[in-house]
Order: sequence, then structure tokens, then C-alpha cells
Amino acid sequence: MTEDIRRDEAPGETHSGDSTATSGRSSGKTGQIRARNKARIISAAEEVFAAKGYAGATTAEIATRAGLPKANVHYYFSTKEAIYRAVIDNILDLWLEPFQRITEDDDPAEALAIYIRTKVMLSRDKPLASRIYANEIIRGAPILADYLGTDLREWVAEKSEVLRKWADKGLMDPVEPAHLLFLIWASTQHYADFQAQAKAVLHHRDLTEEDFETAVQTITRVVLKGCGVKTG
Repeated sequence: MTEDIRRDEAPGETHSGDSTATSGRSSGKTGQIRARNKARIISAAEEVFAAKGYAGATTAEIATRAGLPKANVHYYFSTKEAIYRAVIDNILDLWLEPFQRITEDDDPAEALAIYIRTKVMLSRDKPLASRIYANEIIRGAPILADYLGTDLREWVAEKSEVLRKWADKGLMDPVEPAHLLFLIWASTQHYADFQAQAKAVLHHRDLTEEDFETAVQTITRVVLKGCGVKTG
């Protein structure tokens, strides 16, 4: 690990007599080390921010959880806020990307079903990141306000046009697109943000694969029927 860290901290370093091919291989390895270490930091940060909140989390604790020196964490992320943003950027990319590719030529039943399934399974696989995002919004989005009012608003406006065109083609009932997206986000993220409540009500120690599959089927049925989406 120490050797990997040292190599990554000096990505431009070469040894006398290195060939271009050797330099290229070294650069590729450096990139892999960078990606691996950043992923470790983000994963550790999810645990710390979810447990302590933004105010209570420290870079030192994140470094310890990641198994990396604090100086190395600062090499990748200069501040705690930069780590926090990276954690949230990561979950937002995972949340939004599946719906990013849809066009008016897609089948709305299939596109919405895939999006709902993806979001529920992300609640299963990335619950901590979802809770961090929820806590940020509950606090009034002090760090993400700029993103919400620009990038996310533009994304919703773009996807709203697709939903409206589906309605114009008679493929679904006219619905307010932003509120449909709010509904999907809230229902799918419930299984991460309110997991303790779901487990208590379902009388399960942990949510099972069957629970998540039931959630997918139920939310999909409600959304497709509620929006009058034509199927088959």
C-alpha cells in the first residue's frame, strides 16, 4: 500500500532509462491506483458522514476508516467539503444516469420500469449515500443549493420534455413531470432513508431480496397504472 501511495503522489516521476512504453504502463498503473484510493476514500466517507453527519465528521476519521494516511486523503480531496461533494456526486450520478439516456422514441413503460428498478436496487446497495443526501436536503441544502438550482433543475426540465412528448403521443396520461419524478424518488429512496421503519413494519431484521423485488413491482404498478402508461 505504501508503495502505491508514493507512486500516486508523484505521478510524473520517472526513472532514468525508462522507455516510452514503460512510462505509459506506469501512467496506467498510477491511474488505477488513483481510482482505487479515491473509491476507498469515498466509501469510507459514506460510513462516517452517515454516522456523524457533516458537522461531526472529520477528515482524520475518514482517513482511518479508509486505511490511508490523512495526508494522502488531502492529496485527493483538499477539504472535508470536497469529500462530501464527491460522495453526493457519486450517488447522484448513479441515480440520474439510468434516466439520462431516455428519449421520446423509447417505450415509457419499459423506461419507467427500468428506472424504478434501478433506483430501488440503489437503495439496497447504497443506503448510506442516500441518507447523506437526504440529510443534506433536510438541512436546507447548505452545500448543494447551487447544484439543485442549476444542474438538477436543468436535468428535470430536459426529462420533463420527454414525459410530455410521451403524453402528446397518447402513450401515457398528461401528468406534471416534476411531481412524477418526485414521487419516484421518494418511493424508491424510502427503502434506504427509512429502512429502519420498513424493517420494523415488515417485522424483518433486514430487508430481503423479496422485499426489494416486491417494492419494485408495487411502485412500478402504481406509477404505470396511475399515469395511464400504455403497456404491451
